[in-house]
Amino acid sequence: MTELTKTLELKLVDPNAHKRRKLRETRDAYQQALRDAFDAGSTTQTEANDVVVNYDLSGYAKNALKKYVPQLTTTYNAGELHDDHPVRFTNEGLRLNHKPENTIEWYVKIPHHEDHHLWMPAQPNPNQRDWLEALNACDAEMGESRLFQRNGTWYLHVTATRDVEDCSEASTDEQTPIGVDIGEASLVTVCHRDDHGSPTRPELWADEGKTVRRLRKTYFTATRRLQERGSNRIAESFGDDLWNQIDDVFHRVTREVVEYAESVENPVLVLEDLTYIRESMDYSEYMNRRLHGWGFAKLHAQIRYKAVEKGIPVETVNPRNTSKECHACGEVGYRPKQATFKCTNDDCWMGEYQADVNGAINIADRYLSGESPSREHENDDDSAEDGAHLTAPQDSQADAEIQQLTLGTYAS
Repeated sequence: MTELTKTLELKLVDPNAHKRRKLRETRDAYQQALRDAFDAGSTTQTEANDVVVNYDLSGYAKNALKKYVPQLTTTYNAGELHDDHPVRFTNEGLRLNHKPENTIEWYVKIPHHEDHHLWMPAQPNPNQRDWLEALNACDAEMGESRLFQRNGTWYLHVTATRDVEDCSEASTDEQTPIGVDIGEASLVTVCHRDDHGSPTRPELWADEGKTVRRLRKTYFTATRRLQERGSNRIAESFGDDLWNQIDDVFHRVTREVVEYAESVENPVLVLEDLTYIRESMDYSEYMNRRLHGWGFAKLHAQIRYKAVEKGIPVETVNPRNTSKECHACGEVGYRPKQATFKCTNDDCWMGEYQADVNGAINIADRYLSGESPSREHENDDDSAEDGAHLTAPQDSQADAEIQQLTLGTYAS
């Protein structure tokens, strides 16, 4: 078994005026205590406690603050605080209640202050129902939770840890490498070779690539115009909505990628190592914006944790020339069009081939040959999950493990 941590998303459903007021009071008191402890330069839990002890907050929020402020001042070396830090509670502070007979099945108890808690109906991400049920049955362990408001709606993110099936123990010779090519024309392309070595069952998510390109173009154009008019708050809200739509596309596509892998015997998903991708990006400012913002890291992160949940191993390889080499003969070719690869070897049978499928096969072959395995990263700063876009307010200095596992906010 493998231990996996995920952030579960719940939307608080239509709190009445009294509960909305109490939630705002909790948020305001927490943010003031955080600001005062940070401004005091608290570097230990004792120093932070001396500041936050007198605030009208639950002990669960105070304990979370005492742990978090020293991290900000020492580990993260934060120079200033953002205004939208979520309210943190330690793992003992939250309680779930499941009432399957009700229209709204899930309820959560949120600490307000020492002697008062708020029971709130909550709408979870439906794809995470099994995780909530595992928490409710004590088959998963609850971690820290975070409360925040966005566009007038309150959300709660809860970290949970549980055991999942181990990855396949098949030997490399028994495995079926599935190359995963991420690009602009086709958002994701997957392909593997059959028992005879022929590329088989390629699958491309080209329409999804078009959708994401359109949404990103709309985002950059509209937000630039809004910012030029001084409408920064409107631009931020508009951008959140578009990124949520992109997140929806990402989640559907990465789920289908893992489903594809499940249909293959002894699969191993092979991704490009983003360390090498980042190092090779030295184009114009416009191209860097397109490539860095395309979502490589987020797509990689989602494929990774969804594959782990299903017991499917994930490996990475050096992506150098995977899009330029012919998968049949290894000759370096070119792309006369975005979706077309042309081999320059006159003796090669292939001639022209779908470019993204060619790249996916090369990625799979690179793992099978043992060529260019991923190097170790000393500080884990170059992992495929780095830079994954988060659509809900998060602490900018939040733990990297939590950030990489956070999904896009559901039902905003």
